[in-house]
Amino acid sequence: MTDARLKTHADLVDRMATARGVDLEEAALRAQLTPADISDIVLNCVGCTKPEACEKWLQAQQGTVSETPGYCRNADVFADLAKRSD
Repeated sequence: MTDARLKTHADLVDRMATARGVDLEEAALRAQLTPADISDIVLNCVGCTKPEACEKWLQAQQGTVSETPGYCRNADVFADLAKRSD
């Protein structure tokens, strides 16, 4: 796995979290996530076959959204974190 691929998916994870109203750094500071959890989320994203669709979906969003696309492999994690950040 290349560094570029990891960086691409780390960026997608961060942007998807932001779209869901989740600040991953804040979640880590509140002990809702560990660095290992964040790594697992990114690695889960790396396994996705739709990063181009994700990129397009993210570009089309404005403000906070109530759910991620159906193909998002981290949808449950983002939903749980979004509930906790309310």
